[in-house]
Amino acid sequence: MTGLTDAATFKDSWLDGFVAAYGRSVARVPGAYGVVGRHAPRRGRVSVVIGGGCGHYPAFAGLVGPGLADAAVVGDVFTSPSAEQVYRTALAADGGAGVLFSYGNYSGDVMHFGLAARRLAAEGVDSRTVLVTDDIASGSADTPEVRRGVAGDLFVFKIAGAAAERGDDLDGVAALARRANERTRTYGAAFGGCTLPGRSEPLFTVEPGRMELGLGIHGESGARGVDAMGAEELAAELVDNLLTELPPGTERVAVLLNGLGRTKYEEMFACYPAIERRLRAAGLRPHRPEVGEFVTSLDMAGLSLSLLALDDELAELYDADCDTPGHRPLRPLATAEPAPGERGAAPSVETESRGGLVHELLDRALRDVADAEDELGRLDAVAGDGDHGQGIVRGLRAAVRAADEAGSDSADPRSIGDALLAAGTALADAAGGASGALYGTLLSQTGAGLRDHGSVSTALLAEAVREAARAVAELGGAAKGDKTLLDALEPFAEELAEQARAGAEPPTALTASAEVATQAARDTALLTSARGRASRLGGHDQGTADPGATSLALLLNAVAAGVSDGARERNRRKGNPRS
Repeated sequence: MTGLTDAATFKDSWLDGFVAAYGRSVARVPGAYGVVGRHAPRRGRVSVVIGGGCGHYPAFAGLVGPGLADAAVVGDVFTSPSAEQVYRTALAADGGAGVLFSYGNYSGDVMHFGLAARRLAAEGVDSRTVLVTDDIASGSADTPEVRRGVAGDLFVFKIAGAAAERGDDLDGVAALARRANERTRTYGAAFGGCTLPGRSEPLFTVEPGRMELGLGIHGESGARGVDAMGAEELAAELVDNLLTELPPGTERVAVLLNGLGRTKYEEMFACYPAIERRLRAAGLRPHRPEVGEFVTSLDMAGLSLSLLALDDELAELYDADCDTPGHRPLRPLATAEPAPGERGAAPSVETESRGGLVHELLDRALRDVADAEDELGRLDAVAGDGDHGQGIVRGLRAAVRAADEAGSDSADPRSIGDALLAAGTALADAAGGASGALYGTLLSQTGAGLRDHGSVSTALLAEAVREAARAVAELGGAAKGDKTLLDALEPFAEELAEQARAGAEPPTALTASAEVATQAARDTALLTSARGRASRLGGHDQGTADPGATSLALLLNAVAAGVSDGARERNRRKGNPRS
């Protein structure tokens, strides 16, 4: 430590400074070493109260805010807060629907939080408790109840906070927090010990060229010492120890690479790619990975890896918005729901929303493709890296934002074309990779083909799509039959041209053409890839539909359905002017 504070004043000093700096978000609990969010108490909502000793920032006080914890109670360094402090903090946060306590599995915390819960019950305040037991180094898989709570705290707190935010009752919030804990595992490594306030020597030291595995967050040394490892070797050690602990059938994991106080972010970033490669090699899909400091141990040098085995509900809750001093997840600009796997999103800025036809159609497509994200990833994993679903959803989210900002009018082909051009550019930029470039070209070129005409007819649509398909083929160097999205796009374009020749209106023509594209996408299961990495696997992907063709068919069906619904609504209004 730096010596700015001593042991006697440390808790008071940092807590006062924290509230002074973040008074817009939190307030000090009167007469207690605790903070309550400015959003709390919330009448009729469950209150999530977390806590433990200090020295772990941003845990615990830094995790108070909407969508996460409603309050946090703070003890001395690495020491449980007293039952009185817990009681006062919980009362300050209670909104009448009960209190969910969650904290690490340490004897002092268990006793003091337990005593506070008994006192609250005597006064008519209902509560539930979920202990965090994620540290695999502190107990066997057969006795998870003895394990410590370490950086996996964040996963459990986040799930509980999101469940409370959406209005779940106390038993429901507790059940989800318990499920999150049961599916969370953490393993860590230390490179050097931490120093308590007022002390000049660390609690333990690590010999040069050595490291400790299985560390705790209270200044404990690791379970065993080993020779120092590079990023690849350390990633293998962390991941492989966690893999054996994950529930059977796990496919998607939330990932938390947590620094313990002294390890540079750049060092953790340098380690993370090896972790992700190791996870993907094991058949797991990392979901919204986080790299940073979340549960520290003063100035300890080290890091830990936490994995949460997600199911659909846990993923939805983990993705839900939250805003706290110590944790503000990155998210897309224009949507409340974060994109699965989103990394490196730009900070939120105010943009004008104009909406319109293209925005509505792409938003509908986004919902359908997002619903199929896992299946698209599974298809891609057969002969690729399994990220097609994540990438195309990420790209479509950006396309929806761009179309919203551009605006478009169903009666103005130029505005439709301009919105498609903007959406295509945004999609390619956000999605990246080959699929992003091809999808972006499809939208942009279709937009370019529409913008200089007086009205949007089936014939104009057919010509614009035909030219877009040609541009996609040229860019990708592929042809129909190579098992790419062209195997759905070209049949769609051909059927659209047939519909134009037959005099069909756009809603009918698009619906029929989308049906053709859907069948063509299914038929790609009969093909063997001739492009990209899949072409080098000797027919390994035969029997599996192409992910690009499948996602394109979903998009085309959504667009067709949206156009048809819009036409029906316009006809209904013409028949009933009062509607």
